[in-house]
Amino acid sequence: MLLHSIASKLNKKSLQIAALALLACLLFVVVYLFRVLNSPLQVSAETTYFEVEPGSSLTRVARELDAENLIKHPRIFSLYGQYSGAANSIQSGEYEITAGISARDFLDMMVAGNTVQYRLTLVEGWTLQQSLTAIWGSPNITREIEPTNAAGIAAVLGLPTESAEGLLFPDTYFYTKGSSDIEILRRANSRLENVLEEAWDNRLGALPYDNSYDALIMASIIEKETAAGSDRGDISGVFVRRLEQGMRLQSDPTVIYGMGENHDGDIRREDLLEETAYNTYRINGLPPTPIALAGIESILASLNPLPSNYLYFVSKGDGTHYFSSTLEEHNAAVNRFQLNQQSQ
Repeated sequence: MLLHSIASKLNKKSLQIAALALLACLLFVVVYLFRVLNSPLQVSAETTYFEVEPGSSLTRVARELDAENLIKHPRIFSLYGQYSGAANSIQSGEYEITAGISARDFLDMMVAGNTVQYRLTLVEGWTLQQSLTAIWGSPNITREIEPTNAAGIAAVLGLPTESAEGLLFPDTYFYTKGSSDIEILRRANSRLENVLEEAWDNRLGALPYDNSYDALIMASIIEKETAAGSDRGDISGVFVRRLEQGMRLQSDPTVIYGMGENHDGDIRREDLLEETAYNTYRINGLPPTPIALAGIESILASLNPLPSNYLYFVSKGDGTHYFSSTLEEHNAAVNRFQLNQQSQ
């Protein structure tokens, strides 16, 4: 009986020692894994870019990280992802690995899809060709569109117009590596449609436009006429009153657009007399399409012209304009501002 009691106590003590040893081992493993997963990746520069290909498994990502000497324990990294459930949630794309980021942080980045974002800005007043040049010249954008003219782009995008000129909204767009040109164009066109629709629905009273596209044409002319926000409403008012009274717009930017590559920086008398679809000295009403990308201020101005008696305006040479109600006053302003500038 005594021997049985002693043996029982020894067995209990052995089990306790074994349990403590197992707990110590588990604690060691947990601490080790924690240190491995939270240790910084081996980035040689301040920033390294790593691309996760579509369809990649976490095991493949771990091997590629190991091949690029970015991680010391790829197997542990992969097993942790499997155990935590993150392995099936990683997203493809290009990732920025900065100095100090840990393996676990990087796994969280892939699960969240925090890929590198590039920036592209389409500027107010740009033509479609200038916009395409910027898109195709941007890093990491894949070109899928072959046509380079406005009609071809309109067909590719499935637009309801024969020309894509002016049908992009000037803004800053963020994209990831591998984004296509058509994706950027569609986003810019969709953004314009939303902005234009909202502005059209909130327009001021009766205007001499058949639809929002006419308003966009006018907005593009306003955009090219001035960079001064304070003048846009008055310029819009001049053009709207001219349309209402059957007067021609006589806008130099439309003439320049119609000249295309023949424009060398100057507008001559013969240019004003040449008949083109965009020469508003020769045609009645609006030109057939916008002539540039119109920003929100110009769109709002086209739909909310300021009331006045102005029918003319001339540049003062400082970015602003002088407005007149009569031709006599306008001619005097031309002599005062433009002819003086030429003499200087």
